[in-house]
Order: sequence, then structure tokens, then C-alpha cells
Amino acid sequence: MTRPIVGIIGNTGLINDRYPVHEVGTMVCDAVAEVSGCIPMIIPPDPCWMTVAELMETCDGFLLPGGRPNVHPSEYGDEETEAHGTFDRKRDAIALELVRACVATGQPVFGICRGFQEIAVAMGSTLHPEIRELPGRRNHRMPVDVPLDEGFSNRHLVQLTPGGRFARIFGAEEVETNSLHGQGIMIPGPRIVVEGRTEDGTMEAIYVKDAPGFTMAVQWHPEHRAAQDPVSRPLFEAFGHAVRSWAMARRGAAKVA
Repeated sequence: MTRPIVGIIGNTGLINDRYPVHEVGTMVCDAVAEVSGCIPMIIPPDPCWMTVAELMETCDGFLLPGGRPNVHPSEYGDEETEAHGTFDRKRDAIALELVRACVATGQPVFGICRGFQEIAVAMGSTLHPEIRELPGRRNHRMPVDVPLDEGFSNRHLVQLTPGGRFARIFGAEEVETNSLHGQGIMIPGPRIVVEGRTEDGTMEAIYVKDAPGFTMAVQWHPEHRAAQDPVSRPLFEAFGHAVRSWAMARRGAAKVA
């Protein structure tokens, strides 16, 4: 059987600061291909080129990766300020609608960093533009001027809900993860279930309550060394299992029809 397809929402970038491109980190594609066992397909985030319905028909599951631009604050009722950073309104338009559609149908969707925030915002959460400015919070951003591997190294513990979905996947109630984000959830939406927090209270692992399919998201970057890391590997394996199950069910239904 052909491997299922995971659509990875791309980011807008520039080659040599002048040629526009759509891009996804190779670590994300490696994790989807090698650990989830699926075909990674980069999706250019532009609603002028495709509809969410077409994407859902083409792909079996979706991964919303990290990215430099942040979700525009108007999506959660705030005014734009300099502290909110840069934006990608076309990705907002694709990703937020896609999350809501996947939650409704049960099609698997997995959020990482910005993707974590997209799932949160799509389901009614608000964000804080700079977690490190809150009393008692640490700086969760990637260290500057360090080698790539060092920047992605583990930096804090995440406490998980005992017996929860994440604890069952990891086989532990505490995991060590990296940290490469500035923003974070301020007030979770009514259907957002928070199952992981750092020592300073920052929300790091969520899923959508009563969603019929896989709707998990993490604030850290599990794509780094996903095949070797004891936290990343089971997470991408669980996502891959959900995508394969969805693909098999859909193909079975098509044969019956």
C-alpha cells in the first residue's frame, strides 16, 4: 500500500533576501518520513491557490510546523503591536480554517511551536507576545550565537497530566524537551486541554477536547533528532499511526462505495 501523505504547511521565505520561496525545515520532513512512516508534502500557504477542502481530499493528515512569523493577534481579539513580531496572514488563513475542519472530521493534525499556537488560537485561545516578560517566567527563546544542535538541545522539563494522552504516549509523567519560542498561550480556549507545563507554568502540550481524531500539539520542537530522541520518537510514531488509520479507513470506505 502507498504510504499515506502528510501535508506540511510551509512558511514564506526568501533566498538571498530577494527570491520568494515556500519552505519547511528538513528535520520536519525527516521526522514525518522516517519516524511517522508517511510521505511529507510541503503545502504553499496561500488560500488563492487551494481550498481547505481540496487539501483534506489530497492529504491524509497534516503537520503545522514552527515558523518565524506569529499568528496575527486579530485572530484572537488583540491589537497588533511591535511585540507581536512579524506575521504571515496567508498561512493564518489556511492553517486556522484547516485546524477547525480537521477537528470536526477527525482527520489527524499535529502542531509544533507556531503550529501549537495555531491549534490553540483556532479553538479560541489567546496568546501572550512574550512569555519571558511575564512574572516568574524564564526565557524560552532559542539561545543566540550557538551551533544548531546546541540551540535545539533540551533545556527544561515538562510535567504531564498523570494518565493523560501525552503521558501514555511517552510512558512517563515528566519529559525533558528543548525550547525555541517567544510566544505562548495566555488563556486556553474552552476545548483546549492542557496536559503539559514547564516548571514556570508555561503551557507546552495540548489537545482538543472531544475531537474525534488526533489533535495533539506541543510548544517545543520534537523534529530535532526525532528518530533517536526518546520523547520525539513516540510522538511522531503516534501521529503516523493516526494518519495510517485515517488513510486505511478512507480507502476502505471508497472501495465500499
